[in-house]
Amino acid sequence: MNSILRGASRSRILIATISLAAAISTVAIFEITPAFSRPADVTSDATLLDGYRHVEVASVSDAMEKVAGQRIYLSHRMRPIFTSRFAGFAVTVKLKKEENHDPKALDGMLAAIDQGAPNSVYVMVVEDGADIAGMGGLMGTAMHARNFSGAVIDGGVRDTAYLQKIGFPVFALGSVPSTSVGHYRFAGANIPVICDGASVSAGDIVVADSDGVAIVPRARAAEVLVTAQEMDFKEHSMYAYIEKLKSIEEAVKKFGRL
Repeated sequence: MNSILRGASRSRILIATISLAAAISTVAIFEITPAFSRPADVTSDATLLDGYRHVEVASVSDAMEKVAGQRIYLSHRMRPIFTSRFAGFAVTVKLKKEENHDPKALDGMLAAIDQGAPNSVYVMVVEDGADIAGMGGLMGTAMHARNFSGAVIDGGVRDTAYLQKIGFPVFALGSVPSTSVGHYRFAGANIPVICDGASVSAGDIVVADSDGVAIVPRARAAEVLVTAQEMDFKEHSMYAYIEKLKSIEEAVKKFGRL
């Protein structure tokens, strides 16, 4: 009798083990399935941004070229002040060169921050501003307090140690100690701008990671996201395949992604 009970117990344990393995397998497959299968699945700004926060900028750039026939990414000059990644909706600001003594010359630049919504990305274009700090610690603190996703400055940035301390991500052309006060005038907010060679309009999706920054026009954002997710999924699946076969040619032939 005891041997029969022990046999039954072992059978139950084996069945439970097989069931657990099957469950784990099912979970693993579910976890690597792309988040969206079609653009219609993206029903809100929140789901859209969540999707963009989980895909690589390189895939977004490739997807933009495939879907829209456009190459909208910033150049190698645009670098982060610390390793970071973010996605958000563009709030555009433009400054023009103009020597002045007007204490209100830059008021519009500050108003754009105070009127910005959470998940905004402050996209500032400083005319001939590679050696002019378009923003620093004070503006960064205000953006951080208002839950901006980050900032992209076609110009310089200063107070980088403080920005790193509060963890506010900024991409810029470089770190400089200069100021725009007295040398620039606000020229508009939430207008179309050319940021480091790329067209950006208010509300466009701005995505950034260690590879750089890409821009997605809001009207194509859902479609581009689905394609970028598919590209990410294929590429991440290829790593183990390449390691196993020791062949990139075979992986590219199987997945059609490079």
